[in-house]
Amino acid sequence: MFLTFFIGRDLDLILFFPGFLGMMLFFTASSVGPLITPWEKREKTYERLVSLPVILESIILGDLLAGAIFGVAITTIVFAASTWIFGIPIANAGLLVLGLVLGSVAFAALGTLLASPSMDNPSNIMMLSSLVRLPIIFISGIFIPLAQLAGPYFLLTSLSPLTYLVDLFHAALTGNPFYPPWIDVLVLLAVTFLFAWCAKVIQKRNLVKGI
Repeated sequence: MFLTFFIGRDLDLILFFPGFLGMMLFFTASSVGPLITPWEKREKTYERLVSLPVILESIILGDLLAGAIFGVAITTIVFAASTWIFGIPIANAGLLVLGLVLGSVAFAALGTLLASPSMDNPSNIMMLSSLVRLPIIFISGIFIPLAQLAGPYFLLTSLSPLTYLVDLFHAALTGNPFYPPWIDVLVLLAVTFLFAWCAKVIQKRNLVKGI
């Protein structure tokens, strides 16, 4: 998707690379949860998990960590290759690591939330996931810098958590973020807890109903 937007246009790779990195982390970290939970429900292993002496939060945390680790691993490989090939600069390595960790956890929590509905068919969950994730991509300041947005478009972009991850990557790679990095960090932490809490509420409700 990013290459379709970038190739053939006279664009600055350094300016748009944080958006590509954010999109990569967003897709990879949020793709594991929508596969794990419905697959476990279909294979009847989810019932075995909830019957064990573990709390529901432990199961959700396990799904979240799986998505986060997968997201960090794949994104790190892509980033290392891109840095070696294109010479991507790093203005602040600490912010880069922080962005990778916070972004992967936040969007792994989103993936866990998307997998929470009472469906045992991974394809149904993946379709729901696509309906949610694709619009987020297009309103997140990836293809249009935040400084060039105004009015309702800026307000819409500000509602996307991916916007703040991309902005944090701008702080780490170009040293020119739109928001102060602490705001990006606080938003990512807030949405992580929100997604995880919503996933817990939905899955607990499904267990009470026996589904």
